[in-house]
Amino acid sequence: MADKGGKGVRKDEVVTREYTINLHKRLHGCTFKKKAPKAIKEIRKFAQKAMGTTDVRIDVKLNKQIWSSGIRSVPRRVRVRISRKRNAEEDAKEELYSLVTVAEVPAEGMKGLGTAVIDETD
Repeated sequence: MADKGGKGVRKDEVVTREYTINLHKRLHGCTFKKKAPKAIKEIRKFAQKAMGTTDVRIDVKLNKQIWSSGIRSVPRRVRVRISRKRNAEEDAKEELYSLVTVAEVPAEGMKGLGTAVIDETD
């Protein structure tokens, strides 16, 4: 197969990005009593695909936001910040993991917000 012209995807560097995940289309046709657990699984799947890591950790605040209005009434869209970080444990299977947290949404709403790369200065 031909090379993509020098636009290689680096899956081994530490990076933080903000995404808007449309849960409505991912949960369409799902049984009411399985919506919130399925939403968590879909967020995990989205982070695995976006960051290229199998180890995905979901923040407690994000879990609370998904479950805030019950098992059936999951928010249609959620703005998340996904950080790919180095694993501190020596005996870890993978050297990188993804941490998914809630991102603050501006007062205008989520319209027009695309994927944003966040510069980590800490």
